[in-house]
Amino acid sequence: MRKLGFALLIVLALATTVQAQRNNIHAKKLQLALYAIENLYVDTTSERKLVEDAIIGMLEKLDPHSTYMDPEETKEMNEPLQGNFDGIGIQFNLLTDTVYVIQVIPGGPSEKVGLMAGDRIVQVNDTVIAGVKMKTSDIMRRLRGPKGTEVNVKVKRKNRPELLDFKITRGKIPVYSLDAAYMADKTTGYIKLNRFAASSADEFREALEKLRKEGMKNLILDLQGNGGGYLNIAIDLADEFLEKGKLIVYTRGSKMPREEAKSTARGDFEKGRLVILVDESSASASEIVSGAIQDWDRGVIVGRRTFGKGLVQKPIPLPDGSMMRLTVSRYYTPTGRCIQKPYESGNIEEYHRDLIERYNHGELMSADSIHFPDSLRFSTLESKRTVYGGGGIMPDVFIPVDTAHYTDYHRKIVAAGIVNRVAMNYIDANRAELSSRYKKFDTYARDFQIDEKCLQELLTMAEEEKIPFEEEQYNRSKALIALQLKALIARDLFDMAEYFHIINADNPSYQKALEIINDKTTYNRLLGK
Repeated sequence: MRKLGFALLIVLALATTVQAQRNNIHAKKLQLALYAIENLYVDTTSERKLVEDAIIGMLEKLDPHSTYMDPEETKEMNEPLQGNFDGIGIQFNLLTDTVYVIQVIPGGPSEKVGLMAGDRIVQVNDTVIAGVKMKTSDIMRRLRGPKGTEVNVKVKRKNRPELLDFKITRGKIPVYSLDAAYMADKTTGYIKLNRFAASSADEFREALEKLRKEGMKNLILDLQGNGGGYLNIAIDLADEFLEKGKLIVYTRGSKMPREEAKSTARGDFEKGRLVILVDESSASASEIVSGAIQDWDRGVIVGRRTFGKGLVQKPIPLPDGSMMRLTVSRYYTPTGRCIQKPYESGNIEEYHRDLIERYNHGELMSADSIHFPDSLRFSTLESKRTVYGGGGIMPDVFIPVDTAHYTDYHRKIVAAGIVNRVAMNYIDANRAELSSRYKKFDTYARDFQIDEKCLQELLTMAEEEKIPFEEEQYNRSKALIALQLKALIARDLFDMAEYFHIINADNPSYQKALEIINDKTTYNRLLGK
């Protein structure tokens, strides 16, 4: 009898094992394939690469945003969002194989030792980086390093025949996500956000307070080109505009329950007129903010249909420092609109061609080319205005892509870095005079003009780069080129905010936003009030 009981226990154990094996058969299949390749394959293989390729292959069959990143890629992705990194504290451009210092971050390591805007970094430690076609990522890798470590650089400074030596102790460098904050007119503030990083909400609140002290009553929030970032930061930012208790966004997935985020009582800008600028590159967190503002009739959305990135990725760290970002749910606006545009699993190439197809179909030029079925019709929560789902946020006021000044000739000279180089040469030759004459930006914005000599230098450079001269196209783009040069020089003399202050003069979305925000009747009509 005892033997029979023991036998039954063995049978039960075996049955349990068989069931577990059945449940794990697919995982074991993968393990067996990896074992066979490692031990039997005719040529030498790398286990690391085999595993990485397997993970990448699996993710490619899912959705366009589930991705794998190796340890280095993981670090590079996180740095801009974490709000700081260790380095020497400069902004630079790589022009004609030369690192040109655009701006020295105030209070940073480089400013402390005397590095200046306009300096050219020739050598980092024992490595020459000028004139050797070194990639920007490789240059950054040499300049960055742990806080407290030292780096030696040799610098060429205008009007100094010898190279200058600097020993810089690396420090913690803030990464700002707010590009500009200034008064567009006496009562209208303008804030441009380039990403939703860890520090973005704090940066926004500081800018808001600064503009309020300057007389701001109404706000233009520029999210054009903002590809997103942290979900919690998007929620924090939307919270600034909405009264307590209003749904901002919710997420839902087949294996993830519905999760909601609602506004709190802390909003600092719940009453003033609000216009948000978006375009086809505004994605993810930008769409959460603009979708919530639109659904609650809190502000007017101006621009073009946003990208349509509404899939939520959960970062899954792997033992070697790599990371898998796995899509676990979808974003929905307060009215229930799914932000994600349609996609076919495994067809990533077609997904990324969407913006090109939008252009080909005329969507970027005319709102009439965009058609939504009735099934995608939704009503806003306050005014019951009609809005549409189906991917991305369709603006309340459509602004077509500006094709009047943007020509093929202009695109070629910009792509060749000629506009940047001309601006750099001009400020190099005239820095002392410009700094003396234009102590305040307002004076510069009003009085400074690009002369013909400067434009002629641009044409000469274009010719040297074998870019054929197109007179008709050049004449169409001439005013834009001059404006871009003026903006780039302003950035060097002052800072990035002044660049946008200048360049927005040619931004139709910005100009329309000013018009709407200063016309209370039009503003209220657009919001159905």
